[in-house]
Amino acid sequence: MTAVDERGMTKYFEELEPPEGVKVELLRGEIVMMAAPDLVHNRIVVDVQDQIPRKPWERLQTTDLDIFDEASEPIPDLVVLERGVAPASGNLVPSQLVTLVVEVVSKTSVDRDYGLKRSIYAAGRIPAYLIIDPIMAHCVLLTDPIGDGDQADYRGQWITKFGDPVPLEVIGVELDTSEFGILTGVRRHRLP
Repeated sequence: MTAVDERGMTKYFEELEPPEGVKVELLRGEIVMMAAPDLVHNRIVVDVQDQIPRKPWERLQTTDLDIFDEASEPIPDLVVLERGVAPASGNLVPSQLVTLVVEVVSKTSVDRDYGLKRSIYAAGRIPAYLIIDPIMAHCVLLTDPIGDGDQADYRGQWITKFGDPVPLEVIGVELDTSEFGILTGVRRHRLP
């Protein structure tokens, strides 16, 4: 039997063909499969996308990111980058081209969104990471990535409750959160 390292897992991941409706991500050598998200989740993603001006910004849903020096290919709920900088085709967007990633917390993604993905996006030098949490009814904006690999993190952290605007200075938008839905009956997460 042959041992599989992170490079081997990346190769296996690239050849994987998941069933319809299943989202599959590679996060630091671990393959994570998720069922289709809740309607609350999808409505929030569309609401955020609609608030970001289309002319200067490309707003891509469920696009694979290529994180330099990482055995990771996360698929954020929304990727925002300057219009015209992304490759014309392909299924990977290099993280250094991305200005903002958005993850909407679901019942099964809480720990990944607040922990693992926080570190992965910071390692990819993505300037801003917005976690929208319909379980806690708040948004967490993370900015100013520092560090490398597992030690990467964001220096800036701002928490805004649903109903209050979230200033997304990196893209020149004040995000209206007043119509974001809430998930009930789900365990709550504590911020680090």
